[in-house]
Amino acid sequence: MDLSAVTEFARATGTAWRDGDAWLGGGTWLFSQPQPAVRRLLDLTAFGWPPLTETRDGLRVAATCTFAEVAGWQPAHRALSHSTGAASARLAGQCCDALLGSFKVRNVATVGGNICLSLPAGPMTAFAASLDGVLVLEAPGGGTREIAVADFVTGDGRNALRPGELLREVFLPGAALRARTTFRQVSLSPVGRSAVLVIARRDATGSVVTITAATPRPVQLRFAEPPSPAEAVAALAALDLTYLDDVHGAAPWRRAMTRRLTSDVVAELRS
Repeated sequence: MDLSAVTEFARATGTAWRDGDAWLGGGTWLFSQPQPAVRRLLDLTAFGWPPLTETRDGLRVAATCTFAEVAGWQPAHRALSHSTGAASARLAGQCCDALLGSFKVRNVATVGGNICLSLPAGPMTAFAASLDGVLVLEAPGGGTREIAVADFVTGDGRNALRPGELLREVFLPGAALRARTTFRQVSLSPVGRSAVLVIARRDATGSVVTITAATPRPVQLRFAEPPSPAEAVAALAALDLTYLDDVHGAAPWRRAMTRRLTSDVVAELRS
């Protein structure tokens, strides 16, 4: 897609934000459809952020980190490298596969772009939210703030970004990375967009079930003790959620599949 309204391209470093600007990461969505309000593109790769940084406390994922880099991650830090750390790496690969993009897209599309796009089926939203990820946001005038990924996405294509604000990185805490996880995803067709994506996590603090794709924003169920499948489904039903209804799946079907996959991930986590 030619962005005919764009008249300037600049490095994001040292450039002041103004109306009509758009942050450019991988550009896989930005260049996929007309952008009549965009006048200038600011290249985020100019920051040179390392894609993945491991510490004793967890993993920092730069907004410009690509799907391919996330999918290929294997924990090297001793605090994250035992068997359950490998499980979180496997979850990263499962979520990247849920994008169902070509190898070209996987090597260009970015974690930050996918989260900021805030589509219900965003696999990086699912991955980061399920591990209690926290976003680091930079204001155009300086200063930063942090917000949980699960709270950042507020609806279908809507989020808590303020005008000119920039997502710099996602922090995934070590305790969540070391936890056991289970993953289920379903689409109407083998290569269709995710209609339901459910991830369960179990660690020393309890269990968390994260639901995306079926609902406008991420939904989480938290339990102090590992629930039974029946208890998890009952907790889900008690929320009386609104389910999406579109070409990727009717609301009643999504509701039924969400309950089924929730039961499945909890049962596997208890085994």
